[in-house]
Amino acid sequence: MPGKIHKIGTFSDWVGLFNEWRKEVGVDHDQIKDFKFDTLYGAIETEEITFGYYKGRNKWENMRQIPTQNMRDALMNLIVYQGDTEFASVEQQRWLFESAPSDYDRSCLTRVMIEEMRHGWQMCALLIDFFGDTGKVEAKKMLDRRAYENKRLLGSFNEECDNWLDFFAFTDFVDRDGKFQLQMLKYSAFAPLGRSMSYMLKEEAFHMGTGNTGLARIAEAGVVPGWLMQKYLNKWLSSSYDLFGTDNSSSAQWAYTWGLKGRYDEPANPHAANLEDLNDYNRHLYRDECAILIKRISNAQKAGSTPLYCPDIKFNRNIGRWKQQFFHPQTGQQMEEKEYRAELDSWMPNAADKKLLMDIIGAEKKWIAPRLGGRDPLVTIGEVRKNAINAVQ
Repeated sequence: MPGKIHKIGTFSDWVGLFNEWRKEVGVDHDQIKDFKFDTLYGAIETEEITFGYYKGRNKWENMRQIPTQNMRDALMNLIVYQGDTEFASVEQQRWLFESAPSDYDRSCLTRVMIEEMRHGWQMCALLIDFFGDTGKVEAKKMLDRRAYENKRLLGSFNEECDNWLDFFAFTDFVDRDGKFQLQMLKYSAFAPLGRSMSYMLKEEAFHMGTGNTGLARIAEAGVVPGWLMQKYLNKWLSSSYDLFGTDNSSSAQWAYTWGLKGRYDEPANPHAANLEDLNDYNRHLYRDECAILIKRISNAQKAGSTPLYCPDIKFNRNIGRWKQQFFHPQTGQQMEEKEYRAELDSWMPNAADKKLLMDIIGAEKKWIAPRLGGRDPLVTIGEVRKNAINAVQ
């Protein structure tokens, strides 16, 4: 694709690149090709800014209303990072169609991919419509980067996701981080961004539900060993913790002060924000939610199985205060490096684990319990869009 269009002038130019990107990464299946992608805006709770320095003023509708260039740059950066994750996840999961455990699961994968692409489409529409030539350049770059070339902006989105245990853990936990990020952006002082989040959040709910029920079905079947499931939970949850950003982040502080991105529980939280602890505050809310979900998944296992657990927030971290330190995933106890290195293969999936998993999936037709009572995801895909304020292609 690079070299076909060096500069985009309109959103239609970008759509042409988007269509070429789908073909290049191998996801231009008929059901995806035939889907009508839209830019969707929903309602926001209030037209007033609800936090930060500009609290009480009207939300901004365009760039001219945003007070400073620094604020405009920070806003664009938030949109770029969000959009990059959407296209990256499609690239990560592009080879899973042929190995789907059922037609229902294949339809789930197709819907997840369609909606992730639509989220990326939405972010690129904002960049092109509001951020001038710089926004157009950034929208094009989103389709130039590749997860499988390790060029996506965030670490989780360069990881391999090439089997269905990976997929279910990713959609349950990485997409759950996505829910947290989208909810925080929904409170943004930039009204078009907040309105963009309404439908993205509704669509994201399906992704998380797909992952959560998928993991519960694997636990219920009891064919994939619990210890192997635990390794994949450790892989994706520890990676997801990093997605919230560094501790004491000046970027997070300014984003909050300027009203660009709130806390996850912003409207319900009566306390003043601790600006030095914003990312870690949201990270702990996320882990608390995941711990409840993993307990439910664990309860789906056969009687007598070892309980699954949510890894400690300090385990296997690559950014922040716990970066490259050594903590036990279950107890959170700090360890000596030598002891930690010796145990790491028992906590994180390695090549032998992947081979075992693929052997199980290939040989055991009942490695995952059937999905009972689920409606066709490609029939229900349009339901979340019925009340969009406007839909512009």
